[in-house]
Amino acid sequence: MIQENTKLFTYKFWLLNLSSFLFFASFNLIIPELPDYLTSLGGGNHKGLIIPLFTLMAGISRPFSGRLTDTIGRIPIIIYGVIICIFAGFLYPILTTVFGFFALRLIHGMSTGFKPTATSAYVGDIAPISRRGEAMGILGMSGSLGMAAGPAIGSWIAMNYGYDLMFYSSSGFALLSIVVVMKMPETLIVKERFKWSLLKLKRKDILEPRAFPAAITMALIAFSFGTILTLIPDLSKHLGIANKGIFFSIFTISSIAVRLIAGKLSDVYGRVPILLVGTVLYGITMITIGFETEIWMFYTSSFFFGIAAGLSSPTIFAWTIDLADDEHRGRAMATMFIALEAGIGIGGVVAGYSYNNNPNNFVISFTISGILAFFGSIYLLYYIKNHKTQLPVSN
Repeated sequence: MIQENTKLFTYKFWLLNLSSFLFFASFNLIIPELPDYLTSLGGGNHKGLIIPLFTLMAGISRPFSGRLTDTIGRIPIIIYGVIICIFAGFLYPILTTVFGFFALRLIHGMSTGFKPTATSAYVGDIAPISRRGEAMGILGMSGSLGMAAGPAIGSWIAMNYGYDLMFYSSSGFALLSIVVVMKMPETLIVKERFKWSLLKLKRKDILEPRAFPAAITMALIAFSFGTILTLIPDLSKHLGIANKGIFFSIFTISSIAVRLIAGKLSDVYGRVPILLVGTVLYGITMITIGFETEIWMFYTSSFFFGIAAGLSSPTIFAWTIDLADDEHRGRAMATMFIALEAGIGIGGVVAGYSYNNNPNNFVISFTISGILAFFGSIYLLYYIKNHKTQLPVSN
């Protein structure tokens, strides 16, 4: 693998960031409107499955994407993940039954099982070790910009032009994300041609044990994302907010404001101390959201949720790469992403069914998420006690 030891801001780095922005915008563009869209299909009682089915397939895909990223290369896996996203956007208007919708959510989830794994591994290849946290912070910022732009744009399109154009626009953003990386050079030097035997996984190919500390932390805080993605559209409507993407835009924009400095801080002070601050903030914010009845409080919590995400995401990505050896970087990232999807998926199921279309239950759903985030803080304190401190680039 190519390791550029001096320069971070290369054309390859910026093209990867642009691709990440477009990709995250593509599938987040439709999220705020999916609960109402599912209701229009007659499946309103199953809103809690919208996010979990997506993340289930993403999680199942991760061991395959990790192995393929480490064998056939980063670029082919990036392209494959985006192609799935392109086709999914065109199929939503065609598969108009509840069963068809959920089947497509499974297929669509495979896209995020592949593309981000390979992109993160590519950035890990080209970023200087001493600036790895900064690199992951910028990459996360690019994805967050896409997450911020996508929901607001998607809701605006749906309100003014209908669901079909919203889905087609999702495909358009995905198509653009693949165009910008088509000519990118591969960073995996020793690579193989694809063969079906690569899809036969052994137990050791599924998870990377060295990445478990980061994965455990990720699962506990990702539960909050599952709750946010599942319930914020309904909570927005309950508070009288027409554009259900505004909450997502606010928290994503606020996360961008801290991602760059969070990455740098974790390079200097260590990953675990920065993550500890992020998990505490997650817990406080999630519990607060469940009790809110005023729009200004709702948006304020969105802002602080973004700060928690901005502190945690680039730091945990960099920590995962720190913990892994070079030969299994893709598998380590896949392990961390499996934890991410497991947390989001379980969080979505628990939130959806504990809420049960009853606004009085918002408090319960969000409090559960906040408690699990605090468990993440407890785990990190235990980690610090047993490892003294986590230096920026040590294992």
